[in-house]
Amino acid sequence: MLAVYKKELRSYFTGMIGWVFIAFFLVLVGLYFMVNNLFNGSTDFSPVFQGVQMFFILLLVPVLTMRIIAEENRQKTDQLLYTAPVSVTKIILGKYFALITLFGLAMLVVCTYPLILSGLVKGAATGTESVDFAIAYGSTLGFFLLGSAYIAIGMFISSLTESQVIAAVASGVIMIFTYLMTSLAEMLPTSHTFVFWFLAVLVVVLAIALNVWIHNGWLSALIGILAEVALTITFILNTEAFDNLLGNTLSSISIIDRYNNFMLGIFDVSALVYYLSVSFLFVFITIQRIKKKRWN
Repeated sequence: MLAVYKKELRSYFTGMIGWVFIAFFLVLVGLYFMVNNLFNGSTDFSPVFQGVQMFFILLLVPVLTMRIIAEENRQKTDQLLYTAPVSVTKIILGKYFALITLFGLAMLVVCTYPLILSGLVKGAATGTESVDFAIAYGSTLGFFLLGSAYIAIGMFISSLTESQVIAAVASGVIMIFTYLMTSLAEMLPTSHTFVFWFLAVLVVVLAIALNVWIHNGWLSALIGILAEVALTITFILNTEAFDNLLGNTLSSISIIDRYNNFMLGIFDVSALVYYLSVSFLFVFITIQRIKKKRWN
């Protein structure tokens, strides 16, 4: 794993992608820092990350992750992964940790901004508010966790295709959905009938996707039928539970909403566990995807 990690990390700095990612990220953070904190005189650092979120999620992460596995698939060098003495798990972990390290290096630079702001505040007139480091570094930690989760999602999407462009576009579409998830939840009908039929259609779609994944029509159909039966029985026995179920579910799993407590300087353990779980889940299914392709 260490050899893969070093190779991937070195490639980011011998090529353009690493420098471009860090440069664009720091330019974005620097612009928001300048406007929010320097020009407007605010000592609250957390709005900087709130402003950067959309550009980071919809542009920087897809561009950073689009080539990580898709390029291997396109050049057919992925065949070397299947015969390498290093396990697939170690290879994928090495790639993921290299991405996290690159992101972490950019975040280390950003960690100096609250210190710079504090120095400027101390040099200003008496009575100026001081910098709240709990909020500043709490939001920084939360943003790092948020970015790590999105990077894991982007890496998984990259493993599904041979085209970097398709990987970037698909990542952008999926990530904009997660970004707008709470807003979309508020727009959905709350009636239990709508929720039931929506879930029924979703079960069919998931059964089709499962068939594509495992190439076993009978098993996929059986799982889909059992899920539909369970859904129908649950609806009959507890109809009220379906009221606004979609909206509540989407809000509870929103990646963006979990970041809010960090912006207030609150160390949210549940959010920490959530982000680590999302990162683990998508790294895990990426590994399973590669292993499945290996055996095929």
